[in-house]
Amino acid sequence: MFYKIIATVFFIGYSPLAPGTVATVFGLLFLWLLKPSYSTLLAIFSLSLILGVFASEKIERKQGEKDPSCIVIDEFAGYMAAMLFIPINLKSLLLAFIVFRILDIFKPSPIRQIERKLRGGLSVMVDDVVAGLITNLLIRILLGV
Repeated sequence: MFYKIIATVFFIGYSPLAPGTVATVFGLLFLWLLKPSYSTLLAIFSLSLILGVFASEKIERKQGEKDPSCIVIDEFAGYMAAMLFIPINLKSLLLAFIVFRILDIFKPSPIRQIERKLRGGLSVMVDDVVAGLITNLLIRILLGV
């Protein structure tokens, strides 16, 4: 049950419509409401990445399919990566949301290559984290952060 809670981000992954987008919206609201410090956000990202690898692996094995749609911890962690060391304000949160979702949905290279080369929980998590880090870089360029 613990792994299911983590992998689905408190069952958000069972949303009937766009669970990945709903999980990213949750991440946006989480950051907007809590406004964590940079070090706290880094800790949240690190913990979600580490737990996400194990939880995703467990859920994949249990369901017998690669990256089932109910696993959304990767979107949450990816969005946290997108906002690492970026000032938390409405402009940066919304821009990160849009850019991250575009990268996550379309998976341009190198994101797609990473997803194909890795397996298990690492594959589930790393492609979204890379999308988040690319988003982070783009936000820095676009907003001059």
